[in-house]
Amino acid sequence: MSENFQVDLQGIVDLLSNHLYSSPRVYLRELLQNAVDAITARQAVDSDEPRRIDVQATDGALSIADTGIGLLPDQVRELLATIGRSSKRDEIGFARSEFLGQFGIGLLSAFMVADEIEVVTQPAGGPATRWIGTADGRYELAETADRSETGTTVTLKARRGAEQWYKHATVVELIRLFGALLPIEIRVNGEQVTDGKAPWENTGAMQRAELVGYAQDKLGFTPFDVIHLNNPSAGLTGVAFVLPFAANPAERATHRVYLKRMLLAENVEGLLPDWAFFVRAVIDTSELRPTASREALFDDGTLEATRDALGEQLRGWLVRLGNTDPGKLDRFLGIHQLGVKALALHDDEMLQLVHRWLRFETNHGRMTTSELQQRTAQIRYVTSVEEFRQLAAVAAAQQITVVNGGYTYDSELLARLPEVVPGLSTSRFDPTELSTSFDSLDPDTELRLRPFIQLAQDSLDPVGCEVVVRAFEPAGLPALYLVDRSAQFASELRATKDRADALWSEVLGALDTQDDSRPQLVLNYRSPLVRRMASLNDPELTQLAVEGLYGHALMLGYHPITPADSALVNRSFLGLLDQAVPTPEDPTP
Repeated sequence: MSENFQVDLQGIVDLLSNHLYSSPRVYLRELLQNAVDAITARQAVDSDEPRRIDVQATDGALSIADTGIGLLPDQVRELLATIGRSSKRDEIGFARSEFLGQFGIGLLSAFMVADEIEVVTQPAGGPATRWIGTADGRYELAETADRSETGTTVTLKARRGAEQWYKHATVVELIRLFGALLPIEIRVNGEQVTDGKAPWENTGAMQRAELVGYAQDKLGFTPFDVIHLNNPSAGLTGVAFVLPFAANPAERATHRVYLKRMLLAENVEGLLPDWAFFVRAVIDTSELRPTASREALFDDGTLEATRDALGEQLRGWLVRLGNTDPGKLDRFLGIHQLGVKALALHDDEMLQLVHRWLRFETNHGRMTTSELQQRTAQIRYVTSVEEFRQLAAVAAAQQITVVNGGYTYDSELLARLPEVVPGLSTSRFDPTELSTSFDSLDPDTELRLRPFIQLAQDSLDPVGCEVVVRAFEPAGLPALYLVDRSAQFASELRATKDRADALWSEVLGALDTQDDSRPQLVLNYRSPLVRRMASLNDPELTQLAVEGLYGHALMLGYHPITPADSALVNRSFLGLLDQAVPTPEDPTP
């Protein structure tokens, strides 16, 4: 024994209002969609028929009258009294590909704000029919003489608590929101409230100014730039507004989407590629499919192809900007650089797109990746601002270009660039590379300086530093403290091991490779100060001067100062003061 399902209309209305639709305001969109579909169906039969929707809004009641095709009594019963009946709808002329909405579910949305819906419809050459449905699931159907011309009038009576949705100002606002682009005359209480024009369809010298004004009025910002969008296969036209402020690339961008010139939603996701976080689009499409709520786009192959096509147009805008107006591109990256870098770090497509224009700080000024490639065969970088400060001036004097990768995402991007850019080579710069570019001393000078170097080495052995004498520019820099990465790691590991408990000290000890490499204090023989120190005949004074120069090199290079370093420097100052002003002997009691 089989039986038909029993439908709880109140439950259906609750489902619509609390789960399918985001707000009761969509009831007016659904009624407009039905009216537009009816007009479209009539236009297919006779294009000379009027295209008009008249809305009457009064306290507690609202009516929408269209000049559409109208329905016969049997059609009214099939479409309005059977929930979800769509195949029958197509049979009588409302083919899905040509129309916005769907009677039945769309009309039911009116029960979110109404206790009673009355439909009076007059088809060409047939009798007028009145259908009255109530929120408790009952309906009445009868012939009537209340409508004299072809079309349909839908009248709602407000349910308690929903009266605000019937106020004149609210109705006008919603019609302008949902139906502003509809090529149909729409009047509210006799006043025409829409013009049916999309802002990107205007032509002439004022078009850009109108689009900027549209963004200011509708989106709340003055765009950095306006990009026209077009995709015939999706029946899509529109514009993308480039944001004038930094946007978070981790948040999915949302866009204003019209479907067959009716607003689908103001916050549609997935229209553009994820990397296009810096634009907000406003488009109209005739081919993309909406979801059941008609407040989002159905993510299918058509949307994916459209997303790729629009991404190419945005990519073309960036390329044109880079080729024709690099100053404007710099301003764009100045606004969105952090977001662009964040996305490029994980998105090969974005990195390939923007890598040539990304700017980095170097010891020869700010440069783009392209400029760095022209300057050096291998881009070398350091990973912290402090390390860059230590090395920038000395490396520049040796004609070595070093990039500051210490800013957010920079070192990670520089490491990734070779993965997506053929022929590009990047590497982390090791400070000890500098010493290989310095000039060695001639044998006679080196032999003469050997006693001085030994004294200096004896002074710095307690802090584990090796003394080297070289000649380099600038001559005004007397000494440079250099530490390679392996020595730095070993030093930090041993310091941590000394502070850890017995268990962790043993674990860390297993990681200690006992690397014998030590930091270097490179003394610059071109410096008058170093030459003066090397000529001193007082061994104690020489050692004190070397210790003081060691502390100076640490501070000049922004290196951390350990307790042992601090004690050494203090001893140097006290010793130099004693040399200059001997401490008087205590009087004998």
